[in-house]
Amino acid sequence: MKLLLLSGGSRGLGSELYRWYEESSWVVYEFSRSAPHANSIEVDFSSPEEAHAVFSRQFDQAAHQEWEEIHVIGNAATLYPMHPLSRIQPDELVANTHVNIASAMLFLSAAARAFQNHTCRKLLVNISSGAATKGYAGWSLYCGAKAALENVIRSVAEEQQHQPHPFTALNINPGLIDTSMQAEIRATSPDNFPDVQKFHKRQADGLLRPPAQVAAAVAQILSQTELTPGELYKVDDVLL
Repeated sequence: MKLLLLSGGSRGLGSELYRWYEESSWVVYEFSRSAPHANSIEVDFSSPEEAHAVFSRQFDQAAHQEWEEIHVIGNAATLYPMHPLSRIQPDELVANTHVNIASAMLFLSAAARAFQNHTCRKLLVNISSGAATKGYAGWSLYCGAKAALENVIRSVAEEQQHQPHPFTALNINPGLIDTSMQAEIRATSPDNFPDVQKFHKRQADGLLRPPAQVAAAVAQILSQTELTPGELYKVDDVLL
């Protein structure tokens, strides 16, 4: 049996990843606040302590059995608040970093700890974004978090080389996807997000891919036998 541990699988790309793996006969456990799937576990990513307890409990249970292959995919993230940094309230900043950095890292670290000694093929995957390498006015928290997690993965890839049964740690840039997050972006006022018209144009030009197509491309990337630890793989390179 093969195992997928997925965060942020309640909608958009995450939901399609859940469906793709489940239909491919993987055992799938999804972690999100709304927990909409049969094998969803409810967790509040804005509370790192609670999230850590949930991750550790569930991963330790799953680690009691042997698996043919394990994929851990961190996808949970929030854009809120989309405001200039000077307008972001302290509680909003802290809540954002709890979701996008602290709990995201706890998800990956709990999985690495629970399954480190499993001898099967193991992938530790961060779903990143073009925002990791480009600044957007109004997205300072989101851009910063995506950049941070990409470098976390690069560091973990180096760490895992010293383990007898290493994970392969990877970043994936999924490209432009037609999701509810994109709709939220387009609904933002130019005062808070000056680049909003660019996102309207991308939709009008048909540049947003269906989440199911992107999920299949992500799965295709992860199925490759020769993956370079720490590398950033782009869905755009698969869906040329």
